[in-house]
Amino acid sequence: MEICMDFLSCLDHDTSMKILMCLEDPSDLVRASSVSRSWRDFVIANGLCKQLCLTMFPHLLRVDCVIEPSCVKEKASEVGCSKFVEWETLKREHEVYAFLAQGCLSFPFEECIKDAISASSTDNYPDESIRNTLQPGNRYWSSKGQRKAAVPETLVYKLVADICVITEINIQPFQAYFQYGSPIYSAESVRFRLGHPKCPMDDTLGEPLDDSADDKFIWTYSSSEFPMAQESCLQNFKLPEPVVCIGGILQIELLRRVQRQEMDGLFYICVAYVQVKGRPLSSAFGVEMLGPSGKFVLKAKRSSPPSLPEDASYHDVHLHGLVDSEQMVNLLGGEVLMEYD
Repeated sequence: MEICMDFLSCLDHDTSMKILMCLEDPSDLVRASSVSRSWRDFVIANGLCKQLCLTMFPHLLRVDCVIEPSCVKEKASEVGCSKFVEWETLKREHEVYAFLAQGCLSFPFEECIKDAISASSTDNYPDESIRNTLQPGNRYWSSKGQRKAAVPETLVYKLVADICVITEINIQPFQAYFQYGSPIYSAESVRFRLGHPKCPMDDTLGEPLDDSADDKFIWTYSSSEFPMAQESCLQNFKLPEPVVCIGGILQIELLRRVQRQEMDGLFYICVAYVQVKGRPLSSAFGVEMLGPSGKFVLKAKRSSPPSLPEDASYHDVHLHGLVDSEQMVNLLGGEVLMEYD
């Protein structure tokens, strides 16, 4: 009979942490926590799922606390010592952050714009409203004309969920075929901001307003500038890394005008269509903003990472490529190249 040794029991705390922190996929960390009761306790006690999730998505550092609304009444009725309460909190965070990290990576991609909130200016409202950018077609949004090409414009949108992982924004400038030369009213470059309202917003937004909106929102992410081509196709702007938007607000900054209208000599920017791609997490998570601080409560509607059955033991779980403690320590020092069957 082959004897398997739990190498974590033979190592000091720091070395064990160094080993498990090498896992960069939340699924792998959940699997590690299912190896044995002692491994599960180690992962939970040290908040490894939470640490990995925050490393992957730094915007989640603004989480003030995690709650599960379905369990609030049950938890409130429990009475116990402070250590019990602390352990229950750690277990809840382990489950929620494990599921959150996995959701940020594996929930299906969807169109993430729900509605238009405001434009910094509109030339002929409502015929050239920002709402025209929500669907592809022949309609468009147009800014007011400006004598100076450097005057920017902003478009603000409400996303489909208060917590979304945004990966790319696509914009199609408008080409005015009805004007001489069929000019394309693009911007020279574009920048994106993500954030949340300073005050709660109604689900029904009403008609979009002409408003820069900077005084109504707190921006927690700002991208670098992306150059925009003076072409009427749907142009793709992929963010360098997926960004977790907490609060569900997107601002598009259109920087520097390139096209002057012949009839009045003014510079305009016109957009035909805006598309946002990402992973809405509203089916599993909600957020409650805690004022202008940017902190928020993460509400887990459900959390279902794999867990070890109550009666399972270390020897009940098959470990692929199990190595002993000496090999693992050497591996950390770069002295061993591991090969798995």
